[in-house]
Amino acid sequence: MGYKALDRITRSDIEEELGTVAAAAERIHERLTEIVRNYGPDTPDTWRSICDRVLTPDLPFSFHQMMYYGCYNGYGTDPPAWIPDPETAILTNVGQLLERRGKEFLGSKYKDPISSFSDLQEFSVSTPEVYWKIVLDEMSISFSVPPQCILRDSPFGESHSSYPGGQWLPEAFLNPAENCLSLNSKRSLEDIAIIWRDEGDDILPVNRMTVREFRAEVWLVAHAIKTLGLDKGSAIAIDMPMNVNSVVIYLAIVLAGYVVVSIADSFAPLEISTRLKISEAKAIFTQDLIIRGDKSIPLYSRIVEAQSPVAVVIPARGSSFSMKLRDDDISWHDFLGRVKHFKECEFAAVEQPVEAFTNILFSSGTTGEPKAIPWTSATPLKAAADAWCHLDIHKGDVVAWPTNLGWMMGPWLVYASLLNGASMALYNGSPLGSGFAKFVQDAKVTMLGVIPSIVRAWKSTNCMAGYDWSAIRCFGSTGEASNVDEYLWLMGRACYKPIIEYCGGTEIGGGFITGSFLQAQSLAAFSTPAMGCSLFILGSDGNPIPENVPGIGELALGPLMFGASNKLLNADHHDVYFKGMPLWKGRVLRRHGDVFERTSRGYYHAHGRADDTMNLGGIKVSSVEIERICNAADNSVLETAAIGVPPSGGGPEQLVIAVVFKDLENTKADLNQLRISFNSAVQKKLNPLFRVSQVVPLSSLPRTASNKVMRRVLRQQLAQGDRNPKL
Repeated sequence: MGYKALDRITRSDIEEELGTVAAAAERIHERLTEIVRNYGPDTPDTWRSICDRVLTPDLPFSFHQMMYYGCYNGYGTDPPAWIPDPETAILTNVGQLLERRGKEFLGSKYKDPISSFSDLQEFSVSTPEVYWKIVLDEMSISFSVPPQCILRDSPFGESHSSYPGGQWLPEAFLNPAENCLSLNSKRSLEDIAIIWRDEGDDILPVNRMTVREFRAEVWLVAHAIKTLGLDKGSAIAIDMPMNVNSVVIYLAIVLAGYVVVSIADSFAPLEISTRLKISEAKAIFTQDLIIRGDKSIPLYSRIVEAQSPVAVVIPARGSSFSMKLRDDDISWHDFLGRVKHFKECEFAAVEQPVEAFTNILFSSGTTGEPKAIPWTSATPLKAAADAWCHLDIHKGDVVAWPTNLGWMMGPWLVYASLLNGASMALYNGSPLGSGFAKFVQDAKVTMLGVIPSIVRAWKSTNCMAGYDWSAIRCFGSTGEASNVDEYLWLMGRACYKPIIEYCGGTEIGGGFITGSFLQAQSLAAFSTPAMGCSLFILGSDGNPIPENVPGIGELALGPLMFGASNKLLNADHHDVYFKGMPLWKGRVLRRHGDVFERTSRGYYHAHGRADDTMNLGGIKVSSVEIERICNAADNSVLETAAIGVPPSGGGPEQLVIAVVFKDLENTKADLNQLRISFNSAVQKKLNPLFRVSQVVPLSSLPRTASNKVMRRVLRQQLAQGDRNPKL
């Protein structure tokens, strides 16, 4: 719909939109008139003043839209929804660093934190040795054996290399879990490490655990893990909701020198079994049940069906349970009882080389088997550094991000908060209702992470209404493409605090493109490459288009990224990320696989996957995995193609299944019933969070000369609105 320019909006328009009395509408109109007189009808400063002086969370969202679209009526693409203030910019982590040392880094180019932020990003790429030493010092990272240098050069040509682009922190020894627990200028014993609440306890005060208490819990579990008698460096899986126990277990495994295997608590037994086998896990921590409202979802039984190794089983609520365990499995009570004499006894951290694995996570490739991606001891530092720089997380912050240790944002949250001296906020329940909204209020969350599908659910139910989110300093968003209107609504819940879009990958340990407190933020857009990262948009010839020139194409990354993977457990790392990629200044670029657009105003927009991996609800999954299940779901199906299609109005991809029937004359197929069958099979065998939106019948699938299905062709046609493509 069309919106009036601000200088054409009348008191009657406001009265009609708000359904308010004339006097109240007159006050708002007078305020708006004054703002337009001072700043003009259509400038970013106009919008900032409207956010400060006119808009409040209790006003109807349609009025927020009237103000936003009215202000930017003729602005064009990428209007800024949030603009940094020079006085507060100086108080950010990066602002303080630049005020102290900006001229040292940038020379005469340095002006002020806002003007010089892009120069600092370029400095981080051109002088990584200096930049990363500064950031590690800022975060008070300690090494038992310091690195010989920050970066040992290792030029990467067409031949394989163990260290694409260079070797980070050579010869260093450290333990990232120990760094989360150690005392320094960012952390004292009485600081709060974790704030949490169980779903259903919404009227009770939030629970708090001090650093002193948290350290004792982690130490005790680390002592207990040693009683399992596993070889040094063994893999130990966690398949649990993200709660206090799972975070304690995660850090205890790393502290004791073992490797966490991350498994999402939504996975079916087959997916659990696959990950256990690939990682060669020797033990697993799990819960008996997952409690969600009035529902009890079995979890331990899935572990048993997956034929897991020995399991330590934690009760979902309370101190005991009556469930019968397998002969070799151990209850949480008995597990901790083995080391009760060690209570509050410090556990000596196992210091390991920086290349040692700390975590094995999984990201779907295009072969049907998930890629097993090891995080080293350096990867947590990348996660924390992104949070320090781009989300401005520091001592005193309370960080919440509904996620799970099975996905990279789970470990990311652990390190991003604790390594920066912030508190981690965990809600043990569904984030989709008013219980979570109240928790955000009561915990005084300052940084709230989201994925767009969660925001969509909040907006559709308005379950946030009436809760005070004014403590929020910023939102973070990752996992899938966002939508302008939904994120305008989200900003309005917290009096227009910025949304920092954040895109990366499990194999990167953080982001390669994001936003910043020192740059204007536009909705559903990224404002900068992440610190230390260089981005390249490939043209139709497969080579990078000129830097800072608008364009759209597959995104490639510079090979020199701190904390990024250099090995896969079940695939050739070089073949997956570097084979066939173009050279740039003597180095082979790194494949990522997303299509990105760089706009004329310097923002970036994500346009989904370029390959055959799609993104459903923030979870990357290969088309092949879904097709394997759908092909077997109904006897009438010959073959299928699974396509992630972005909605016409923007937002997360929707799963569409193109079907070729065995009987090509089959015109009587009940496509809705087939959709239900596909849904049931995919949710049971792959992930209960996935949902098939539509089934499209085809006479044949488009293929290359080598017989590969051209899913891109289908995706393009379906994205253009042709739900009955003729191929």
